[in-house]
Parts: sequence; structure tokens; C-alpha cells
Amino acid sequence: MQAVITVVSILITVGVYLFSRYLYFRYNNPLINIVLLSTSVIIAILIICKLPYAAYVPAKDIMTFLLGPATVALSVPLYRHRHLLKQYSLAIVVGVGTGTIVSMATVLFITQAGGLARDIIVSIIPKSSTIPFAVGIAQLAGGNPALAVAFVVATGTFGSVAGLSLLTWFKIHDPVARGLAMGTVAHGQGTAMALLEGEQAGSMAGVAMALAGVFTALAAPVLVTLFGG
Repeated sequence: MQAVITVVSILITVGVYLFSRYLYFRYNNPLINIVLLSTSVIIAILIICKLPYAAYVPAKDIMTFLLGPATVALSVPLYRHRHLLKQYSLAIVVGVGTGTIVSMATVLFITQAGGLARDIIVSIIPKSSTIPFAVGIAQLAGGNPALAVAFVVATGTFGSVAGLSLLTWFKIHDPVARGLAMGTVAHGQGTAMALLEGEQAGSMAGVAMALAGVFTALAAPVLVTLFGG
């Protein structure tokens, strides 16, 4: 019975994703975010069908496993546009490094001004990196890994919904700059949205996502030690 539920869950998830993707391109509205809409519909289906989350977990694990090959596949557009790495290497490193540190410092300042507890602050700081980076940093710095995951997902969702529109509003149209910005602040979800704009933006977002994770791992412990209370 569980095998049937798993297969059906995967088919429904893929179907919901394809439908959300169709709506996104059909109406070209940033509020129709593929990840947010797909997640909301899947949660609604689980509730309506009274299917416990534990029954959905095997299907989720299989699809999560496929994230590995999907991430590696980002190297294909990056290879096609490898000349951009040579052309903008310094700007990429400086830009992503600055964006990562400013993002963490801003969060640190706001959360401290708001009087949040140290374990919550430490859990929020790596919000723009991927989940593996955020969980590791939160564990090492005394934060809450589960809370860190929640903030990473929330940051990626907000960034994927509003990021491209904000860049357009600020008249940033260069695909390299748009990709680097999305990968730096919104990790995988931002990279996925950048890929929808084109291979140049998507490949740069993948580079920014990886660099931002490294910069976060290096700078977060220092910021927490110096200013985290």
C-alpha cells in the first residue's frame, strides 16, 4: 500500500509542479511562484485526502535524492558560459562576498535590535545559504537547526517571489548581475527562478549560490563571535 501511495504522491507532485510552471509562464506574474504554489497545493491535497505527512515522506525522499543530479546538471549551462567566469571573476567574488556579508550583518543588527535570543539570531544568520550550510553553521554556533531550515526556506521563497521584480524595478537587466543577485540572496530557489530567465542568469546564480555558501560558512562564526552577544 505504501508503494502505491509513494508512486501516486510522486505523480501528483510532478503534475502540480508542471501545472504551476504552466501558470507562471502563462500569466508571467511573480506572485504565481512555482515553488510556493506547488507547495501550497500539495499541502492542501494532503489535508483534503487526510494523508499524514509520514506517508508522503518516502516520495519526498526519492524526489530529494534527485536534487543531487539536478544540482550537478547546473554545471552544463555554466560550462557553456564559462567565458563569463573569466571575464567577471573578480567582480563575481567581490560582489557575492560583499552581498553575503552585508546580508548577514543586516540580519544580525535587526535581530539584536529586536532583542531576539542568541540561539534564534544564530539560526537566522545563514538564511541565504543552502540548507546543508545553514544546518551546519547553526549546529556549530549553538543555534537551532530546525529553525535554520525554516528561515532558509522562507528566505528562498520570498527571494524567488520578489527578487526578479525588485531587480527589474531597480533597472538591473544584465543577466549576469541578475543571476548573481538571485543566487546570493535566495540560494536554490533563486537559482531556479534565474534559470527560467535564461542560461546566463541561471549559470551565474549557480556560481553565486555555491560561493555564498562558502562565504557564509567562513564569515558567520566570526560575526557571531564578535557581535552575536
